[in-house]
Amino acid sequence: MDPPARSSIRHRHYNDDSSSDDYSDINVEKLSRDPDGNQMEMLPLTSNTDGDGHFAPSSKLPLSDVLEDEFHTEDWKQQLEDFLFPPHLPRSCQLLRPENIAVPMCYLLVGLLQGLSSPLVNVFPLDLGATPAQQTSISGIRSLPATFKLLFGFMSDNLPIMGYRRKPYMFFGWLLASFSLFILMVNSNLSIESRGAGCFKTDSEFIEDGSDRIPEDAPSIGFFSICLFGFGMGFWVADVMGDSIVAEKAKLEPESSRGSIQSSCYSYRFFGMMVAAPLSTVLYSYAGPYYVILLLSLLPLCILPLVYMLYEDTETPPPSTRNQCQEIWNTVCSRAAWQPMAFVYVYNVMQVGNAAWREFLVSTLHFTTCQLNMILIVTLVLLYLGIICYKYFFITWSWRNVYIVTTLMNGFFSLLQILLIKGITFGISNFFFALGDDAFAEFISGIQFLPTTIMMVHLCPSGSEGASYAMFTTVNNSALTLSSALSTVLLRIWDVSKKALQEGRLQGMINLTYLTTAFQVGAIAFVGFLPHYKEDLISLGTESQKSVVGGSIFLFITFSSILYSIYVSICNIWFSD
Repeated sequence: MDPPARSSIRHRHYNDDSSSDDYSDINVEKLSRDPDGNQMEMLPLTSNTDGDGHFAPSSKLPLSDVLEDEFHTEDWKQQLEDFLFPPHLPRSCQLLRPENIAVPMCYLLVGLLQGLSSPLVNVFPLDLGATPAQQTSISGIRSLPATFKLLFGFMSDNLPIMGYRRKPYMFFGWLLASFSLFILMVNSNLSIESRGAGCFKTDSEFIEDGSDRIPEDAPSIGFFSICLFGFGMGFWVADVMGDSIVAEKAKLEPESSRGSIQSSCYSYRFFGMMVAAPLSTVLYSYAGPYYVILLLSLLPLCILPLVYMLYEDTETPPPSTRNQCQEIWNTVCSRAAWQPMAFVYVYNVMQVGNAAWREFLVSTLHFTTCQLNMILIVTLVLLYLGIICYKYFFITWSWRNVYIVTTLMNGFFSLLQILLIKGITFGISNFFFALGDDAFAEFISGIQFLPTTIMMVHLCPSGSEGASYAMFTTVNNSALTLSSALSTVLLRIWDVSKKALQEGRLQGMINLTYLTTAFQVGAIAFVGFLPHYKEDLISLGTESQKSVVGGSIFLFITFSSILYSIYVSICNIWFSD
């Protein structure tokens, strides 16, 4: 907001013949603020006047300074209040009110926990001696409960606790997240020596992996996975409750400011991620995993008093589960839903990554944990920049064109990994070459993020936005989870084990990179299922007949993917070589 213009005093009439040099009985006849709220004006003043009604000035009292300071003070207070509590929004939508502040703080906490846990999950399994398949599975386990978002939403909608549908579940979710990591801390030794505190050590300075670095009572891969899964369950339950509350409050927003609540909450989340990821990296590199896990277990407890203060209407009766199920069934049977969501599902499943890549960076290129996490931090920043670029530069593009261009760009950066494997980096250090590969791939993912969410929002039927949106995000999350599971299956085709990578046998890595790149780029073949613009999406719903077969296949594949992902994750964690 532009600062208000300086106050001006109008209609001063000076009497050259006046001998008076005192002000008295000064009256401000009118104060007004212009319609835009950007200019404060003082309209005519009356004071000491002579017989002809002329103004009698004086140098003894600095009237303009007194009034200007007064108005600037009042205007500053008004601006601060308007910033904290936007007057164009009803009180229930003013997020920083004491009774609402748990909502934005929930989003901020989600971002902080994501930022803290991502570097931990990125390198801690390596220090525990996890295989490439286990590393990928552990990364997916933290997000696996996100595939249950629809279940969490239905539970809170239809099973209120003491009349509350959101507060108890949010409270329990954060408590479970904290308790799960507290169990990890008290039942295992987390004092594992870091893989080198420096981020740019030479190969001769690199500390090789060895059993002496891992204490006997360090957590096993299985135990760490169970604790991480419990943390993810609590984390995503609380996150779904935050989404549900925001969806309810968004309905109360004026038409002219629709979306302001969502954009504000997501800005808190991304801010939290940006702040926490570097902090986690520094803590892990210099102090080990203990203090990162300590923060992860304590932060959820800080929001519990705010959750207790959260206002929630207990008078509204819970909706009928049968009606909600019918709404979702009618939606997925519509061609406007199952056709574009089929593209989202297939596209995400085909974005199969190279699950041995992280092991290659450590075993062959001898990257330190700090270097691995620096790559992660940069990818998070570029992911956000990709979202901003779409918002300001690509939002008018056809959805199909966005996916075609970004998929081809992603294929190009994936093939650059071949050059790094072969040692062709054009004089650039291995670290910065790898940084470019990973970071720009996430930048492209950021560009693709908003078209998907915009499409999901437009698919939600009126009155069932929360459950429907949870359904569509479940489709998206289950596809990503299945893609991660498939990436571990591909590890069996060629020898990309830790031993092979340490010995320099890299042909398997090259073949695997070619295969995963072909999968990723091949997803363009299905772009015809995607509408060009939201108007085309709407026309699919109005002009097409419902398909029971399409809806049935849609739901069957979605839930089958969830079950298969769980099965593969369990096998990789407990039965991996």
